[in-house]
Amino acid sequence: MAASSTIDPETADWLTLDEDEEIVWSGKPHESSLIPALVVGLPLSLILIGLFIIAGAYLQRENTQFVVTTDGLYKKRGVLSRDVQRIDFGKVQNTSYSQGFFGSRFGYGNVDISTAGGSGIEMQFRSVPEPREIQELINKRVKGSRGDPTTESGETKGDVLDEILVELRDIRATLEAQQGATTNTADTMSNTGNAADEQSADEETTSRSEVVSSDPRAENATADQESTDER
Repeated sequence: MAASSTIDPETADWLTLDEDEEIVWSGKPHESSLIPALVVGLPLSLILIGLFIIAGAYLQRENTQFVVTTDGLYKKRGVLSRDVQRIDFGKVQNTSYSQGFFGSRFGYGNVDISTAGGSGIEMQFRSVPEPREIQELINKRVKGSRGDPTTESGETKGDVLDEILVELRDIRATLEAQQGATTNTADTMSNTGNAADEQSADEETTSRSEVVSSDPRAENATADQESTDER
């Protein structure tokens, strides 16, 4: 999550929170969002117009605040006046983010929020750091407001179940790999035992043949005995 500025609800008199409402994220436009004003204003600073451009951009940034709570979105802006806008998560229909030339290089962009029944973009978090992560945070809170409860980290129940499913698949793949290795080992041991049995049988047959062929005198004595008996 992008680094957020700390905001104290007690001192921020413009922020009115419900009793059980808590701040999840707060921030203001990225410092690098002043670069376009500097690019235009510095060459014109010799005729004082550039100074007004730079000062106006700085004051606008310092007096703009964005807040995401457990219940909705807040936006405060205005230098001489104050304009505070709030949208409940239950009314959010679509969110999107965009990054321009400087934003894509310095890590800031706009997050646009549209509401059901509204015409176009109802609220814009302009030039905020890491707009994609902020959009994901808002989407998780919107899902939670529609009956899919969120955890303390902002994850929905579906997100947690998806993570558990991925872990179970990894465990299953590991067990299948171990079972395959065990089967291969057993087959190898079985083949080795069969080869040993065959070798033992061959050795026994060879031994018997050697015993028979190594005793010709016994064979001759048996033949003489049979000849005597016939006479």
